[in-house]
Amino acid sequence: MAKKTVKKTLKPGTIEIYDTTLRDGTQAEGISFSLEDKLAIARKLDELGVDYIEGGYPLSNAKDEAFFKETRKLTFKHSRIAAFGMTRKKGVKPQNDIGLLALQKCLAPVVTLVAKGWDLQVRKVLNASLEENLRMIDDSVRFLKRKGREVFLDAEHFFDGYKENPLYAIRVLEAAANAGATRLILCDTNGGSLVSQVETIVSEVANAIDVPLGIHTHNDAGLAVANSLAAVDKGAVQVQGTMNGIGERCGNVDLCTIIPNLILKMGYKCLKKNSLSKLTEISRFVYEQANLNLPLNQPYVGASSFAHKGGMHVHAVQKDSRFYEHVKPQEVGNSRRVIISELSGTSNLLAKSEKLAVLNDKAVVRKILKEVQNLENQGYQFETAEASFDLLVRRFTGKYPSFFTLDHYRSVIFKNKNGQPVSEASVKINVNGKVEHHVAEGDGPVNAMDAALRKALAGHYPVINEIQLVDYRVRVVNFREATAAKVRVVIESRDKNEHWGTIGVSENIIDASWKALVDSIEYKLLCHNK
Repeated sequence: MAKKTVKKTLKPGTIEIYDTTLRDGTQAEGISFSLEDKLAIARKLDELGVDYIEGGYPLSNAKDEAFFKETRKLTFKHSRIAAFGMTRKKGVKPQNDIGLLALQKCLAPVVTLVAKGWDLQVRKVLNASLEENLRMIDDSVRFLKRKGREVFLDAEHFFDGYKENPLYAIRVLEAAANAGATRLILCDTNGGSLVSQVETIVSEVANAIDVPLGIHTHNDAGLAVANSLAAVDKGAVQVQGTMNGIGERCGNVDLCTIIPNLILKMGYKCLKKNSLSKLTEISRFVYEQANLNLPLNQPYVGASSFAHKGGMHVHAVQKDSRFYEHVKPQEVGNSRRVIISELSGTSNLLAKSEKLAVLNDKAVVRKILKEVQNLENQGYQFETAEASFDLLVRRFTGKYPSFFTLDHYRSVIFKNKNGQPVSEASVKINVNGKVEHHVAEGDGPVNAMDAALRKALAGHYPVINEIQLVDYRVRVVNFREATAAKVRVVIESRDKNEHWGTIGVSENIIDASWKALVDSIEYKLLCHNK
């Protein structure tokens, strides 16, 4: 039996949430987060209050290495940053192993090491003896513990290994525990285990190992959520997963489903206090960063999760929402939608009622909500464009000063004599009674437009030089219209103190970009002039 490890950070009735969106989630097909994406998501996860944010594998690429460097400059109020890596290579001393040295160098306070928990993998993938695998685990954990890191062990393919050779699978956990690992994570790496199997194995391991256990499931059999909940029921104290369940193949367990189930259904404490209501907002933020469409029927956070069409359902919900809503939508930051025809369109932004609560005029509030509904029907989504939503509210409340008015803009693309494409934009605006007409070139039409607009405004509002455009995303809204389809452009900007998102929608990608760009600049000017 492994020696006892003090559960110094775990309170009774608490389940730790370990988010691996930025590492395991990026293995999903079609997903690639930029450094700015990863930092923005990390800030949102800290706001939600997850316990651990796994940032990546610092040896794998320069972006992950930079992530750990940048996070050291940030202050996280709740979350701890974790780095992911492997045990030392066969035949290499830990002090000479480049992977362990990278984990040491990144200075993440927590390191999660992956080790083989299936004897078949040890022989066929590592091409090592079973005893050598145990030594690799022991050496690696001890090395990082001596460097002051808290070490978790991800026992890869643990359930497959336990089914075939339970004694060796337990020895893998014992090797890590005896070396000082503080969490032992049982991984259903293939995602093929059944709930009954997970229940039995976790229960047996919990009786054999006196170190806190975690669960890491994949969704290949559609059972990731059920398996994780079963593991918790049998003693696991940590759940590893990703926001929206993104991940390789069929994905990881969806934290957006697991977390409310743990809190609202099972009575566990997760996240920081009173943050569950941010779940829908942060779920959609991650979708936008990943440039993915939002599934309507995703549990808890989907746009249709609390949607009711006409007839007896709507009538019943009006009498008592419990008839067709298993939880209150506001508990997870979502909102009820009553659909009276085949066309939806009731605003999902009702969940952001705190922005409207400051208004005393109910007629104005209704006008704002109606406008949001109209804009959403056109393709707007404000979850990652809160700056544009703030400007929308200000326009209706008369708290929106005019910084400039547009006369016209023009954007052209031509090839120069060297055959290289060149983008050129001209902008003519009126600023404080003065006409400004400027031309600029850029790496693309949006970059050129941004440069021309900045030239026109910089003399009047020098503060715009603080704005950095850090991300630009385009999404087709009504793809069936082919080349005539509307597009949604989301621009993420920042200055030294703040990040913000803005949005524009149009059949013309340049015009959609212009709307998002103008909102970004005007939001900065409004904040500066408060």
